[in-house]
Formats: sequence, structure tokens, C-alpha cells
Amino acid sequence: MVADIAGGTDKHSVEARIDQMHQRDRWGAMAFVCALWAALLFVLITMWSLVEDDMIRMVLAIAAALVLAFNTAAIAAMLKHYHHDKAFIYGLDIKHLDEMRRRKRG
Repeated sequence: MVADIAGGTDKHSVEARIDQMHQRDRWGAMAFVCALWAALLFVLITMWSLVEDDMIRMVLAIAAALVLAFNTAAIAAMLKHYHHDKAFIYGLDIKHLDEMRRRKRG
């Protein structure tokens, strides 16, 4: 199926390209999650001393925890989906990238 999606090119090279693209997307998603955690925790820690009301502090902490939990879960679900369907998802990308390169050359 991978070779069919990628226009009949060498199956092993297509699979290697799919794995490379998938790995790059995984690293990007994990970097995004780490940056999100760092940014939200930085804001929470920075604002903590400025907020004097304990109830508002609790609301801020719960809101930050919910944003982090839901975003992390969403990215994890996306990565799981991409892993299961990577041949289809990235195979189409490779097919279109190769076609675009052929058109630019010719």
C-alpha cells in the first residue's frame, strides 16, 4: 500500500521517508508540549506572588492544570493516531511532495 500511495517508488525508501517524517513530527509535538508546560508554569509562578487572594490562586492553579492536562492528552492522542495511520498520512505527503518536485524540474 505504501508504494501505491507514493506512486510506485521503492517501498523501502518510502518507508524510510515515512519513518523520518513521523519521527520529526513526534519531536516537534513533544517540543511543543514541553514549551507549553514551561510557559504556563512560568506564568503561574510569576503571577503567584502578585495574586493575594487564595481563591484566585486556586482558580489559576486549577485552570493551568486543566490546560496542561487536556493539551498533553490531545497531543498524545494525535501522536497515537499518526503512528497507526502513518503510512497513509505521510504516504500522501510524500506523493504530493514528489509530484511538486517533478513539476518544478520539468
